[in-house]
Amino acid sequence: MKPVRILVDSTVDLPERCRAQVRAVPLTVHFGDEELIDGVTIDRRRFYERLIESDVLPTTSQATPAAFAKEFEAIRQAGESAVVITISAELSGTYQSACIAAADYEDIYVVDSRSAAIGSGILAELALEWAADGMAAAELAGLLTKKRDDICLLGLLDTLEYLRPGGLLGIKPVVTLENGAVTMIGKARGSKQGNNLLVQKVRESGGIDFSLPILLGYTGLSDALLQKYVADSAALWRDHCGSLEQTLLCSVIGTHTGPGVVAVAFFKNGV
Repeated sequence: MKPVRILVDSTVDLPERCRAQVRAVPLTVHFGDEELIDGVTIDRRRFYERLIESDVLPTTSQATPAAFAKEFEAIRQAGESAVVITISAELSGTYQSACIAAADYEDIYVVDSRSAAIGSGILAELALEWAADGMAAAELAGLLTKKRDDICLLGLLDTLEYLRPGGLLGIKPVVTLENGAVTMIGKARGSKQGNNLLVQKVRESGGIDFSLPILLGYTGLSDALLQKYVADSAALWRDHCGSLEQTLLCSVIGTHTGPGVVAVAFFKNGV
């Protein structure tokens, strides 16, 4: 059986300890005419500095088939197989780019996470665990395609400005992904009410499977809002896990959500 390599695109936000175990195919961020490669020519912190400094909102473009093909060729030359996990096809053409490139290769399996950011990240973390246990690529891809339906990704945004120009002042929307697309499921005024609403939505999801990966995320230059959420939601976690992993979300996600986001991703319990 061929060794299995896990590939992701650069929007897939993993815990820091896992990042060296995957190869990431980058998307691109544009500030006006300036083109920056996500995670390559601009890192996460510098992106949020630029986002705050810039008078022009950035835009993004998908990873290309050629970028995936370069990685796939290296995998073929190494005699390996691969499972590729991408951002939801409803949000980006990156999944389609990976599929186009994979058509020329054997033993390359592309999985649409139907999620994004840390939601895709916990699926990739699970893939790493299963690959380490010796699971073959085809079986791994099939199980991930089933398990993606159990992912719950919830985010509290500081503003609607980046999703919908001219957002509502003072309103903090709570969003999720349904069928791979962003859906607003609640609105709150202020961080305290927003954190309470986020906790409520976690409970309404059916609860958290603490045996599987959990990840928190934030955008911007400070994790203060995330730490406030952790404190406000302590009842969800304290009897089940000693600590919660967190990560700064990538520049592509930050482009479309703005700074001040608090997000949580987990696998739903009892599904």
